[in-house]
Parts: sequence; structure tokens; C-alpha cells
Amino acid sequence: MLHEPVLTWYAENARDLPWRRRDRSPWGVFVSEIMAQQTPIARVLPAWQAWMQRWPTPSALAADAPGEAIRAWGRLGYPRRALRLHQAARVMVDRHAGAVPDCEESLRALPGVGAYTAAAVAAFAFGRRTVVVDTNVRRLLARTVTGTEYPSTALTAAERALAARLLPDDAGTAATWAVAAMELGALVCTARAPRCAGCPVRPRCRLVAVGAPAHTGPRHAHTGPTRRAQAYAGTDRYVRGLLLAALRATQAPLSAADLTAGVPDAALRDPRQRERCLAGLVEDGLVEVAESGYALPRAP
Repeated sequence: MLHEPVLTWYAENARDLPWRRRDRSPWGVFVSEIMAQQTPIARVLPAWQAWMQRWPTPSALAADAPGEAIRAWGRLGYPRRALRLHQAARVMVDRHAGAVPDCEESLRALPGVGAYTAAAVAAFAFGRRTVVVDTNVRRLLARTVTGTEYPSTALTAAERALAARLLPDDAGTAATWAVAAMELGALVCTARAPRCAGCPVRPRCRLVAVGAPAHTGPRHAHTGPTRRAQAYAGTDRYVRGLLLAALRATQAPLSAADLTAGVPDAALRDPRQRERCLAGLVEDGLVEVAESGYALPRAP
């Protein structure tokens, strides 16, 4: 079994992250999971610390304007996550007495929460015995158990069943196993340059046993070799980021002209793209139309 070497390795090598400490709160775990979606931990940590200092509870965030959540999100990317966090906090206040719910079904009902996040919060915040499978776990199990260098693009029923079979019976151990497997995948059994020589499960790794054959399947960014990077500058996502940055820098509404005046970037010179991106931000709820222009949403 993989449990013993992985758990031993984790006890000695786990990163000291505040949402893993004994004094962590369920809300702190919840925020960390939302922030860490498609975002490196090194970028999450300072944002999480500032967020928790300002809004240490769901009630504190729910009482503030959603635009302040978007402002505090800064450059973490995918800012709709900030809006979903604010919406989730409102639901926690309205339906769960201001607390993070402790069962997967209730967690799944929160805005912006999918199967992985619900399972992760249930395990890491409440010690539940549940199947937690992220890209790092998928890659680790593919290599060590099935002898495949990279898993498929999307999570399969077979992968989930395998993860369920490997889950320890004891709830506390199962929760630790979940985070330990994720950590090993993130730090050692990495996508591009796995550190096989220092891997605690190397003697049990099926991929090593069969000679670590080269990957011949589809290549995709999160679980296998990355595709050629697409240009980011000049895209709608890039322009949306510039527009949000301008609004985060001020409390006052800005006209369309003022939004671009202080941002000397050629990407904002195309009025059609600028208007398209502004319309998209409004539609997504990230920006609202004010009497004198545009602003981050102000109504709590």
C-alpha cells in the first residue's frame, strides 16, 4: 500500500501553510481552496493572509460590498472567484448561521463550489472521510498504481473508483492521506520534471517498474506536458484585467474614457474590444454601471 510511505514523507516534508495548522478555521480552509484553483500557492499565501485579516469570518465578508472582495482579489486571476466567495459567504450567513457547512452536499450547494472543493473542505476543515482528487493526486495514482505517465484530460469513473479504494478506513487518516497525496504530487511527482530519485513510493511505483515509458497520449496543461503557450497580451482576458485594475485603484466610478486614460496600453485603444470587455464584466457581475460611469459592485 502507498499509505505508509506517503504519510511518513508528508509528516517530514509538508509545507507549513496557515490553512493546515491546528488553529485553522473552516472558513480559512474554504478561502484557501477557492484561491488555489488554478493559482500557485506562492501567490495564494499573501492574498490569503490579507483576506483573512480583513474578513476572518463569512459574516465579515458578507457584510461588505462584493466590489471590495473583487478589489482585494488583486491579480490572483479569474476574479469571478472573488464574487463567488462573497456569494458563498452570504449563503453561509443566510442558511448556515454564518458558518461553513460541514457536509459535502451542503458545500456543493454553495456558489462556485464543485465536487473537488466540497470534498477538500469536508476533509481538510472537518476531517471527513471523503474522496479528494485533484490533478496532483490523479497524476500520482496514474504513475504509481496504473503505470501511466499522465492521466486523461478529464477525471474518469475508473480514476475516482481507484481513489476510493485507496482511501484509509479511519476518517482522520483518510483526511491526512488526501492532503499528503496532493502534496507529494505537487512537490515530487510533478508533471514536467518528477523527482523520482527522492520519491518515497519509488519502490512501489508501477511506472518505474515498467521502465517509465514516454507519454504517447494527448498532451494537456494540467495533468501532462503543457501545450505551446498562447499569447496573453491583447486578449479579451488581458483587457478585462486592465479594466478591473483601473477600477480597483479608485473608489469613484470611472467613465469609459477615464478607465483607459491612466492605462497606457495599446490593448485598450481598440474601442470595440474595450466595449466588449466592459459589457462582459458587467454581465458577469464584476462591474456595475453607475450614473457617472463604471464601478465595482457596491451593494452587499
